[in-house]
Formats: sequence, C-alpha cells, structure tokens
Amino acid sequence: MARMIGAKAGIAAILAVLVSSSSAFTAPASALSMKVGGVTSQPIGHYEFCQSHKSECRAGVRTAPAKVTDFGWSIVREINASVNRDITPMTDKELHGVDEIWSYPDGAGDCEDFVLLKRRMLMEKGFAAGDLLITVVRKPDGEGHAVLTLRTAQGDYILDNLNNEVKLWTETPYRYLKRQASFHAGRWVSIENGDAVMVSSVGQ
Repeated sequence: MARMIGAKAGIAAILAVLVSSSSAFTAPASALSMKVGGVTSQPIGHYEFCQSHKSECRAGVRTAPAKVTDFGWSIVREINASVNRDITPMTDKELHGVDEIWSYPDGAGDCEDFVLLKRRMLMEKGFAAGDLLITVVRKPDGEGHAVLTLRTAQGDYILDNLNNEVKLWTETPYRYLKRQASFHAGRWVSIENGDAVMVSSVGQ
C-alpha cells in the first residue's frame, strides 16, 4: 500500500509540472520552435560521456512536447538560477588538464557541465528526457557554447549558464548549430533555422 501511495504521489508531482502532450498540444509552436534537420555528428565530448553513462544516451519515444504549467516554469527558472549560482565556471583545462571532457560538475565546470546538471535535475522533477536537449550554439564573438533547450508546446526555451533568465530561443543572441535528437539522447540533429536568430538579434 505504501508503495502504491508513493507511486501515486510521484505521478501527481509530474502532472503538476506538465500537462500531457495529447491534451495540451492543440497548435504547433511554429517559429517558436527550432526546425531540426537530419542526424548529424555527435560532439566528441558527448560521445565520450555516453560511453560511461549509457543509460543517459538511449533511444526514446517520439512524442510531441508537453505544455509546461506555471508551477513547472517556476521549477525551470529556479533550477537554472540555482545551478548558475552554485557552480563556478571553469574550463576543462583548468579542472581536468584536458581540452574537452563532459562531466557532472562538483562545485565547478564549463558550459556543458552546467547543462548536464540542469538536465538531470529537471528529469528528476518529472520533465521528459526527450524535451531536455543539449544544444551547441555559436556566440556573437564566434566562440562555441552549449545551452539546454527545453522543448515545450509553447516553444523552445533556453537554460544558459550565462543568463539567469530562461528565454525563448529566438530571444537569445546565438547561432544554433545542432542539438540532441528528441527521439534518441545519443544522437544529434542539425538545426535548420538557427541563423534566423542571429539576424533578428542584430536588428534589435
């Protein structure tokens, strides 16, 4: 009985965060969502991460993104801000003595490490793995960067270690290159309309 009560409580918590895609996905987010292309190359850092974290790089189920509730958004904002506050930005060279390694941060980490931790924390709160996608972007100065894309019925939103505010992807200054596939956490897909964001940002 206790186990059943616990299971029901867990389901209730997830429902408080998300409304099921079947009932909430009434209209496409269109331009508010990234247009993805075919499967593309996987970043070497993520490939190596998957070798030691195979359970986090599995195939998933193709589903439409769910609608996030007001309570769900409060969780998203809190996790983004708390991880940004608690983790000290440091390069892999400074931390590990190598140019590139993706790992969960222990007090410090680079942009990919921030993303991994936020993704895990949101999954623990009931968000689906297929809606939490590691994304590679290019900053206006040309430097590579990683952010976390949250797929929702309201559009694609960005959690970024350089910004405590969770923003719609079209409101960021980045050029979007590729991200994890929503149907397989170990595969990556290109982003076909990633350049449009840079053009709109310049005009703002």
